[in-house]
Amino acid sequence: MQQAPARGPSAPPEPGPEPPNGRLVSWLGALGPIAVGYAVFQALVGLLPEALYGDTARYSLALVSGIGTGLCAWLAGALVRARASGGAAGTTDGVPPQRAPRDGARGEGPGPLPGLSAATYEMLAERVTVVDDPLRGHLRGWPHALDEHAQPVRPTPTGTAYGLHIALELGVPDGRLRASELVETLWRLRLPDGGWAARSQGAVPRPEVTALVLGALARAGADPQRLAAEAEQCADRFRRELEPSGLELTHVVTTVLRGLLRAAPGSDALPRLRETLVDGAVTDPGRQHRRCWGARLAPLGGRPVAPSPVHTAQAVVALDRAARVLGEDANARATRQDGIRWLLTCPGLTHDGCADLENSQETVRRPHPVDAARHEVLAVRHFSAAWVMRALLTPGARETAVEEGLDAAWQEMLAGAAASVWRQQEDGIWTWDGDDLAHPLWMTYQGLSVLRAHAVWMYQPGD
Repeated sequence: MQQAPARGPSAPPEPGPEPPNGRLVSWLGALGPIAVGYAVFQALVGLLPEALYGDTARYSLALVSGIGTGLCAWLAGALVRARASGGAAGTTDGVPPQRAPRDGARGEGPGPLPGLSAATYEMLAERVTVVDDPLRGHLRGWPHALDEHAQPVRPTPTGTAYGLHIALELGVPDGRLRASELVETLWRLRLPDGGWAARSQGAVPRPEVTALVLGALARAGADPQRLAAEAEQCADRFRRELEPSGLELTHVVTTVLRGLLRAAPGSDALPRLRETLVDGAVTDPGRQHRRCWGARLAPLGGRPVAPSPVHTAQAVVALDRAARVLGEDANARATRQDGIRWLLTCPGLTHDGCADLENSQETVRRPHPVDAARHEVLAVRHFSAAWVMRALLTPGARETAVEEGLDAAWQEMLAGAAASVWRQQEDGIWTWDGDDLAHPLWMTYQGLSVLRAHAVWMYQPGD
């Protein structure tokens, strides 16, 4: 399996040495309480009158007062030490430490994200594939995964859409990748009757793939009229009489909702899709009866829908974006906020690698478009830590956490998710363990984009 050359860091830099202030605080924290307590004891022994119930009572009162004062001094020192160590070695809440300028410079140099971004772009530029197809013309893009062995490797709608997203995320710093060529390739990969499908889905357009491509095209500035026509066709096909299976799946509905919000923010289908998503929430008695989401928006065969962190995160992201475009009624707002509260009540003792952040997989089954006796089966993998992180970084999540006193839980969960996302990459490429196609482009896009969003949130002027 070909690996990209090492160009970026695979782990955050080690914290620098503890500053002198930290050493002084540690020394005072160890000796100060003893000295303070002894001084109080000696002072009281000299000040208290000898007639105060005898020497035993006088010495006992002085001893208790000295111990109490020393304990208070120790607790105050512990608080100061904790704050000092957080500023020196990085806090656990995801907020970058404040650093004073040294030698006229601001900060101590860049963090690891610039190197990671550069490595990702080099990988993207080196692995772009070019094919001259006799029917579709000149194609320039990427397959689904970076480690595909079949030759020739042909661009796919999914791989090229995520590659375009990555290029736009990084700002296309040079001419090796041109957004216009990638946009044209996606239009050429369009099916004859409109829409797009995954490579394994054949020649029938699927709403989640079509919405993904439309979202990438809209972000790249494609022709709005052409986008609107495709978006309307996608919305018309995504109805219960035509897509009953897709409308029952959280992953499909949220993907279509996000794509149409980008490509056609005035679409009449958006309120309907949001209502479907809100109505599909379930109540979890294991987490204070908060509303959340599972893989399905409707029970199958009488079986209850199991709550799912990644699907709850996907729903929160879609509903937050819909609220920015469409506004929000009380029911939609309450349901979205409950999803945020549910994510913040993760029972894990630590969140770096807790169960809520474990990657997951689901199977999307649809009747085969040609043979009714068969099913179209599509395996969908979910980068859970990236999705939870994305949900917590929505404006609505931050507002809910602050308003309800959940800021500490929000920061702790966000820091754990960020650590989990970072750990799953090496040299700017994210890896899905335990699969033949271990380097899917969608995973690199999700990991890179959410870390960059997190960096923007952490930025403080003067750092």
